[in-house]
Amino acid sequence: MTALVFLDPDYPAGRIADAMTPQLSVLDQGVTRGDGVFESVLYTRSVVRKIDAHLARLRVSADTCDLAIPGEEAWRAAIATAVETFDASTPSEEAVVKLIATRGTEGTAHGTCWVTVSAAPELGRTQRDSGISVILLDRGYDSTVAERSPWLLMGAKTLSYAVNMAALRHAKKNGADDVIFISSDGIVLEGPTSTVLMAHRDGDVKRLITPTLETGILPGTTQGAIFDAAKAAGWVLGYGPLTPENLMDAEAVWLVSSVRLLTPVNSIDGVGVARDAELHAELTAMVDSIG
Repeated sequence: MTALVFLDPDYPAGRIADAMTPQLSVLDQGVTRGDGVFESVLYTRSVVRKIDAHLARLRVSADTCDLAIPGEEAWRAAIATAVETFDASTPSEEAVVKLIATRGTEGTAHGTCWVTVSAAPELGRTQRDSGISVILLDRGYDSTVAERSPWLLMGAKTLSYAVNMAALRHAKKNGADDVIFISSDGIVLEGPTSTVLMAHRDGDVKRLITPTLETGILPGTTQGAIFDAAKAAGWVLGYGPLTPENLMDAEAVWLVSSVRLLTPVNSIDGVGVARDAELHAELTAMVDSIG
């Protein structure tokens, strides 16, 4: 079951709708052009996790796209209604809360905004333990494109995910689970739906590193929360630029996202990478403590 709630000024708590019946105009620009933004949020133990960070990133994405969206209070109210509706019919250990905003039909003053809640995919939970194999794919632009081409909307979480999904299909056709994108000048970027993390040990010093945002990648809410927890635990934090060779030399590499959480990488392009069990356990405990 999927709970569906539209943000509607006539319904302060959001307008409940049936997710199994048509609700969206075929002329909506989110459908015809992928013109919109979204967030995916994990709901577990009766908590919508990192909701402040997700709402903040939704606002940044909308601003980057010159897209007017409702205020935070309206989103929080719709989320609460959607979660309550979902819980009443489909108790689930984990669920995915999606916040979606489109530009609406062409010529209208307001966009279309809604919240859905549905059970989280079982595969994501399995991969947290089993780990994944990834391949490196060239994303087709260099690591400085974000600065000189702002119209490409780098760093915004838009609905235009056709390329990301094509990359994942390509990985599966080639026997891999996921992808790490590389810039045309050889810099590590991100996964299609995730952020890259790697760890190093230097004696008692534990170092956690992620690619630099200056390459135009999406700021990861889970990565940010992990960095906050790791800093409090005494880890040293670092930001790229990273190369594929850096990943192969690491004590551990992960892809992290709000729904799949901390997922260890077992191999890159068929070559095994280290999996430090102690570091993984420590970071997993940090992730589990994030509200």
